[in-house]
Amino acid sequence: MATTFLKPLHAGKGRSIAQTLRRSTDYVKNPDKTDNGEWISAYQCNPSIVDAEFLFSKRQYEAQTGKAHKDNDVIAYHMRQSFKPGEITPEKANKIGYDLAMSLTKGNHAFIVCTHVDKKHIHSHIIFNSTSLDCTRKFRNFWCSSFAIRRISDILCLENGLSVIEDPKPSRGSYGSWLGENKPLTNRQKLEQMIDDALTPDCKSYEDFLAAMRAAGVEVKTGKHLAFRIPEGKRFIRCDSLSEDYTEDAIRERLEGKHNVRSRQRQEGLTAKEDMRPRSLIDIQAKLAQANSPGFERWAKSYNLKEIAKTVVWMKEHGMNDVEKFAEDCDAAVERYHELADKTKANEARMKGIAELQRHIGTYGKTRDIYVQYKKLPKKKQAEFYEAHRSDIMLHEAAKCYFDSLGLEKLPSIKALKQEYAVLSAENKKLYPDQKAARKEMIDLLTAKSNLERFLEIKIEQPKKKEQQQEESR
Repeated sequence: MATTFLKPLHAGKGRSIAQTLRRSTDYVKNPDKTDNGEWISAYQCNPSIVDAEFLFSKRQYEAQTGKAHKDNDVIAYHMRQSFKPGEITPEKANKIGYDLAMSLTKGNHAFIVCTHVDKKHIHSHIIFNSTSLDCTRKFRNFWCSSFAIRRISDILCLENGLSVIEDPKPSRGSYGSWLGENKPLTNRQKLEQMIDDALTPDCKSYEDFLAAMRAAGVEVKTGKHLAFRIPEGKRFIRCDSLSEDYTEDAIRERLEGKHNVRSRQRQEGLTAKEDMRPRSLIDIQAKLAQANSPGFERWAKSYNLKEIAKTVVWMKEHGMNDVEKFAEDCDAAVERYHELADKTKANEARMKGIAELQRHIGTYGKTRDIYVQYKKLPKKKQAEFYEAHRSDIMLHEAAKCYFDSLGLEKLPSIKALKQEYAVLSAENKKLYPDQKAARKEMIDLLTAKSNLERFLEIKIEQPKKKEQQQEESR
């Protein structure tokens, strides 16, 4: 089931022909997408310098024909051929892409075929030169070329025992439009979901929110702009580039209760399993004190009855039939979460200290020679030397003060610090998923406990705690 498209490449505004060719070919040759270049093939060109060869052929064309390049001229064509996940190997996909390019160009144009395997669907990118091999003419895109390419592609797929799309929908959308409901979430959508997960009722302050994001394995960057990098993300995403409910100001307002928004999970619909998780009951009396509304009171009572029923069902499904055992589970969940949170925070603090120590050691080493010269000079000449090397001497002295504050008699090696940092980082990467799961379990248990206590008007505690409270009251 191959989907194809053909895209003419033009030199955009502010970019030369060479820059456009380099940008396009570098993308399709990306070693992270092609298994370090294993799935790259070419015809009448060297893949490592394909952009230079395409550019040279265009200069030869201008010299032979006397026709100068125009702004709207096509410099190359980019084809993509995507296959059904699990149906083809990278080697066969690259071979079919090569045959497709050869059939379309009839061997008159140089091309490169790069098969990407970084997605679930294996797909090949084909870029062929608009200038012919003899540099006397150019490839002219013809009417309904997309149908011709699809026809060639379908024939090649059928010859290789692959399925084809019998009745393709006329769409100009991206590959994601073919996936429909199975289209994966983008990194921005994933980040918005993680922000929703962090903004729980227990999250009381902005610092708690940032801590919850870090606990979920998200890297946090504060400063002029708040930005996050999710665990599988390659770069930081600024909050002001997200939708209006996820900017830094909106997050602060949501924490203060000034900005109400249904989470993305509510907007897109929860699964049955997620929807059965307990949610906090509404304090009807407190709400009525703010605004006297009989309609709200009726709705809130109905809501609370449904939620308490869901809470009871959830507890039964998880085998929580003993009240005393349930209280123990709640306390154990809280203790486990805080134990993991304390461990990750301690590791983060140590990692921060290591980074700071490495910075001072580097500064100390770079400025040591200047400082030694300064100290060896007579006092009369020190003032002049100090003015000439003020910044280096001040940095060296600051580094020494930092070492003294740590009580270091001997500086550790940079190699040892890097190894310790790597060990702590690896440990935290393993702890973050456990901490996230422990936090979710703790929230579910405490929510269920709070619902039962509010609905039944009782206090759920362990027997030992009850005895201790009774003794203290005496």
